[in-house]
Amino acid sequence: MNKKIPLLSLIIMIIATIDSIRNLPSSALFGSSVIFFFIFAAIIFLIPTALVAAELSATFPEKGGVYYWVAKAFGEKMAMVALWLQWANTIVWYPSILSFIAGTIAYLITPSLASSPIYVLTTVVLLFWALTILNLFGLRTSAKVNQFCGVIGTIFPMILLITLGLIWLFSGHPIQIEFTKDSILPSFSNTSTWISLISIMAAFLGMELAGVHITEIDNPQRNFPRAIFVATFFILFSMLFGSLAIAIVIPQKEISLIAGVLEVFSVFFTSFHLSWCMPIITLLIVIGTLGSIINWLLSPAKGFLHAAEFGYLPPFFAKKNKFHAPANILLIQAVLVSLFCLAYLLVPSVNAFYWFITALSTGLYMMMYILMFLAGIFLHHKHIDRPKVFKIPGGSFGMWSTTILGIFGCLLTIVIGFFPPETLQFESTSKYALLIALGNIAVLAPLSFFFIYKKTAVKI
Repeated sequence: MNKKIPLLSLIIMIIATIDSIRNLPSSALFGSSVIFFFIFAAIIFLIPTALVAAELSATFPEKGGVYYWVAKAFGEKMAMVALWLQWANTIVWYPSILSFIAGTIAYLITPSLASSPIYVLTTVVLLFWALTILNLFGLRTSAKVNQFCGVIGTIFPMILLITLGLIWLFSGHPIQIEFTKDSILPSFSNTSTWISLISIMAAFLGMELAGVHITEIDNPQRNFPRAIFVATFFILFSMLFGSLAIAIVIPQKEISLIAGVLEVFSVFFTSFHLSWCMPIITLLIVIGTLGSIINWLLSPAKGFLHAAEFGYLPPFFAKKNKFHAPANILLIQAVLVSLFCLAYLLVPSVNAFYWFITALSTGLYMMMYILMFLAGIFLHHKHIDRPKVFKIPGGSFGMWSTTILGIFGCLLTIVIGFFPPETLQFESTSKYALLIALGNIAVLAPLSFFFIYKKTAVKI
């Protein structure tokens, strides 16, 4: 009998998938108002996502993931839309996080390497193919690696960063932000502040990903909701206080989105006479970031496997190897990401392109979450007699309140995504909005192929 994934491993898997020390510098730019924005984002997105995913997983322990939940509610076509939106986001996301890893590795060798396109491209592609090969050995192998990386490379550095930040704060060192009512509550008329909210919302994506592994989890009806709630608390706590740890040490204008974490650790270690720890923490951050990619790489691929099994893709895509991994999908995904990485590194303005794909991919992912929230409402009422270990508190009122909050958060993020940050100096807001709209159309267009193939294949 195959050994199931236990509760602790599941908690670490979720934390390692979502919690990322890479996101802290962009959040630290908010200063002390990051307290408001993290709480705000948690209320309108993170907590609703966790609650709905927990109830859906408890209701359908035999199979999980957004594809299955949306299919149960609205049919296979809408499930395919949800799956495609999820996968398109990850394809765009891989180059940015892998570039962060390449830059961090360069810090261990020669920092100037981080500005070399050839070095970055080579490192990014090699890392992604290495992770793809690892996932070919199946979920249990990748879950063990994910758990190891999550503990030493995500959880430990986060706790260390927060601890050093508290020591810095209470030992009389100068701090770069104020903790007053006016500084914590942002100016709601400042458009650029709200545009930056995208970075926090993007940092909370992925809570539902572990649902595709529901059949491989020990006692899923009980353990999946518990794992989600423990992971949600840790993610919110660590990202909020980790961001503040950077904000109190480094002036806002000097925070580097790529090297901010390493810079703050360097300040801490130098101040506390622990400079010898710098190479160690750098290596741990690399390991943790690699671990966070593992579940992102496999989960959408398993979703596509379901789609192939339902006839939306040729049988070639439904092939699994002896470890029950979707081998062909993983390999094709690696080829596509490699090609996309090449385009990402060749654009003339990396910063503008990076923000554009972040806003575009986050908006697409929010569309998927809207489908998930609507499926949650529908299935909550359709399967009232189905036994659940976990239900959202408050019955129907609790479910409706939770999903309305979640949908509001998604719509707000989508609308904000049509406005460019002033610092990137796009030609005009209307042109940027048009590019976002065209990007959405371009990403959604391939769905017509899947529907045509399904219809044609059935006739044949």
